[in-house]
Amino acid sequence: MMVTGLPQPHASAPAAPAAPPATARPAGRAGGPSTGRTDSPGGGRAAGRARPQPCDTVTVPLRYGLETVDILRLRRACGSVLQGAAGTSVDFLVPAGTAERWHLPGTSCTPGATVLPPTDPHWLLPPTGPGLEPSPTDPWVLRSALCEAANTLAAGGLGPF
Repeated sequence: MMVTGLPQPHASAPAAPAAPPATARPAGRAGGPSTGRTDSPGGGRAAGRARPQPCDTVTVPLRYGLETVDILRLRRACGSVLQGAAGTSVDFLVPAGTAERWHLPGTSCTPGATVLPPTDPHWLLPPTGPGLEPSPTDPWVLRSALCEAANTLAAGGLGPF
């Protein structure tokens, strides 16, 4: 079972209006396509609509990331995943706030995200479900899979990444 760490609404809380289809891209990443839309106030969203859950991104080298995606998919624990703009990295979406406590050599974690359309070709595993919201991967499940991927690649003579 995947625990995302995102806050859950109380049963008595009124339902939020449906969010428009939205996806995420690491904020502050040079060289990537820009849609000009963000989830910040005044960033192109109509007033009164719910915003997608904010996400941070964990970035790893391409081969390391692809091995990790395979491990997470076998565990049925993989959220939305992007290929880096230059094609040399993989970006895993994780819950907002993860960047403050993320420390794993060979990886980086960037706070915030920029909205991308769900049809953008950089998605390795695009958002699914109602509203096409990006689904974050549990950061500690991701960390475990990254360590397993590093061991697998090293055993196969494919490390360091």
